[in-house]
Amino acid sequence: MAKNKNGSSLEKKGAIVRAMDAVERVGNALPNPATIFLILTLAVIIISAICGSLGVSVTYETIDTANGNAIVEKTVNAVNLLTPDSIRHLVTTVVSSFTGFFALGTVFTIMIGVGVADGSGMISAMLRRAANSAPKTLVTAMVVFLGIMSNIASSTGYVVLVPLGAILFMAFGRHPIAGLAAAFAGVSGGWSANLLIGTNDPMFAGMSTQAAQTLDPNYMVTPVCNWFFMFVSTFLITAVGTFVTDKLVEPHLGKYEGAVDGATEELTPAEKRGLKFAGIASLIYVALIVIAVAPSNGLLRNPETGGFLSSPFMSGIIFFIMLLFLISGIAYGIGAGTIKNDEDVIQLMNKCISGLASFMVLIFFAAQFTTCFNYSNLGTIISVSGANFLKDIGFVGLPLVICFIILTAFINIFIAVDSAKWAIMAPIFVPMFMRLGLSPELTQVAYRIGDSSTNIIAPLMPFFVLTVAFFQKYDKKAGIGSVISTMLPYSICFLLGWIVLFSIWYLLGLPLGPGASLFYPA
Repeated sequence: MAKNKNGSSLEKKGAIVRAMDAVERVGNALPNPATIFLILTLAVIIISAICGSLGVSVTYETIDTANGNAIVEKTVNAVNLLTPDSIRHLVTTVVSSFTGFFALGTVFTIMIGVGVADGSGMISAMLRRAANSAPKTLVTAMVVFLGIMSNIASSTGYVVLVPLGAILFMAFGRHPIAGLAAAFAGVSGGWSANLLIGTNDPMFAGMSTQAAQTLDPNYMVTPVCNWFFMFVSTFLITAVGTFVTDKLVEPHLGKYEGAVDGATEELTPAEKRGLKFAGIASLIYVALIVIAVAPSNGLLRNPETGGFLSSPFMSGIIFFIMLLFLISGIAYGIGAGTIKNDEDVIQLMNKCISGLASFMVLIFFAAQFTTCFNYSNLGTIISVSGANFLKDIGFVGLPLVICFIILTAFINIFIAVDSAKWAIMAPIFVPMFMRLGLSPELTQVAYRIGDSSTNIIAPLMPFFVLTVAFFQKYDKKAGIGSVISTMLPYSICFLLGWIVLFSIWYLLGLPLGPGASLFYPA
């Protein structure tokens, strides 16, 4: 448990902590996310039967591309999923719904490369090297920044960087819990900020694509659709996280009175050689990509127009990112001696993919929910009705998006699995916001802001318990309440800072990523 300067306990059952305790109890009472999707699927079936029997429908204007882009009226009726035809359709599409779920292939593809880079030890060595080289005046910013960057390899930052943050702070005579908090804030609170494309980007893009195609069958959301905003967000979250750590959290913790143990582990000669090999291999790979992309007639440019956004490179961006991780990871492993032959590489891939077992189960049930929801036309009915209602009351544009961010932040406290939440919310909000003139890319980035901001105070977040254990290493009495009270300033400041950044972005009309506009032709 953290203590203030007078040594008194900070573990007070204030209103906020009591509220978070209640959230934990409610959240623990919720079933597994896969079970939630099963329950939602059954609910969709029942609701569709009621709506179908009552003849529920909506009429809206759409563009008829087969008739010279003429504007026509279209009526959509609720489909009863309990009719014989519906049952036959659903039972014959169970497998194809799962295998055709867009996020499945993209996540597996990029994780093959990330698994080798992580399993070979490259990512851990890079984080430790960067942390060890941080000057004293920039140690906080470096810890937060590295936490943000570590999310390209999914959960690596939780295991490697969060405890490393405490050791780094102690090495500079600072409070280790402040180091833990800074690292945890970067890894978890900065989940939707990065200079690079991470493993979550293709997953979100896949779900957003499927949701958008219920309204526009040709619409594609690319994995780089939020990259510009994420890139700038990296510096925002680093600055905010540094300010909160240095000005709010550490002064509140006071002087650390416990034993100062250990120091940051230095890289071994083998690890240094591995990083050298990885750096050379990465430079060669990037140079080859530039040669294939930079010229207007380059191999990976659009062969007809010479364009970049509609090029084979952009279409295959996941494959090229996977290759970057794979090549650099193999080069590191050869240099460091952690990879001896091709069998070692395949084993690292197998280990990484085996860790996605729970993701596969979740995706199976999420795919069935999405299929039932789309086939019933309930998504179209809800999105059209919701859009019309919001238009009628004049609640559109930036105020609507800000409210959506806050709603997502609140829901995240109860359902901490980001893929599960987006699989539920995307089919409703993506087409609804499209009808209001907001692009799927905008809806997705708004969701990611809200989702990331409250990760660090969500007791049900998978790595929250691990963080509590790290806290207890330096304070035996630390508990969930003390972690939440320490991390709450980060959560509030991240949410406010991100809303301000997004508002400026929105008002300036800046693209969220390559070819990703804020707006959609309503």
